Amino acid sequence: QVQLVESGGGLVPPGGSLRLSCVASGSIFSINTMNWYRQTPGKERELVAFITRGGSTYVVDSVKGRFAISRDNAKNVAYLQMNSLKPEDTAVYYCKAAVDSSGSTYYTDYWGRGTQVTVSS
Repeated sequence: QVQLVESGGGLVPPGGSLRLSCVASGSIFSINTMNWYRQTPGKERELVAFITRGGSTYVVDSVKGRFAISRDNAKNVAYLQMNSLKPEDTAVYYCKAAVDSSGSTYYTDYWGRGTQVTVSS
């Protein structure tokens, strides 16, 4: 079994910064792509950013230039650095990771339970 745990959320004023962490643990042989999603009440979960095992990254246009994704493969951790936060960034942020648990190159997606980010004065 694999667990993903997000942390680093909280209340921050507009223009502030937060750094989210996603730690994967359990039966892990390797992790392929790691993703950050966010969701607000009544809306679908949306992709914010992803990073491949090799370090290639993608961030959605709405956060480009403000958010950056990174990872530490040795620690099975992904980060989301969020700068210049806006009220519209308020959401629950979720981590998703594609995990190979046995070396079979078959990857299963796992989700964390999320961390709340609130941007408000």
